[in-house]
Amino acid sequence: MSSTPESTIPTKSLFEQIGGAAAVDAAVDVFYRKVLADYRVNRFFDDTNMDAQAAKQKAFLTMAFGGPNNYNGADMRKAHAHLVKMGLGNDHFNVIMEHLGATMKELNVPQDLIAKAAAIAESTRQDVLGK
Repeated sequence: MSSTPESTIPTKSLFEQIGGAAAVDAAVDVFYRKVLADYRVNRFFDDTNMDAQAAKQKAFLTMAFGGPNNYNGADMRKAHAHLVKMGLGNDHFNVIMEHLGATMKELNVPQDLIAKAAAIAESTRQDVLGK
């Protein structure tokens, strides 16, 4: 009976671990419901086509979480520059992070995977805020 050393077992991407495309789609839909209902950040989406925004977010998170890369949107700095001009700052980014965590918790994502997703999202903070 041979056993494979643990180090050679391929590890699943975060995308696979959270449930793939269906999970990302559900998360983005719940996430934007929360964001659009939150007076602290919803003004940043006043002139946004939310169907297009959700599609971009789904493609971005799929890629960022290690799934297929079909993201063709602008880089984070360019994509958010107009929001920075509107006053987007750390407090707003924190609200978005709060909604991301709450969304994943609501969808029963295990805490260790929520932490991984939060770390990936956090890694975009400087670019999103144009710093």
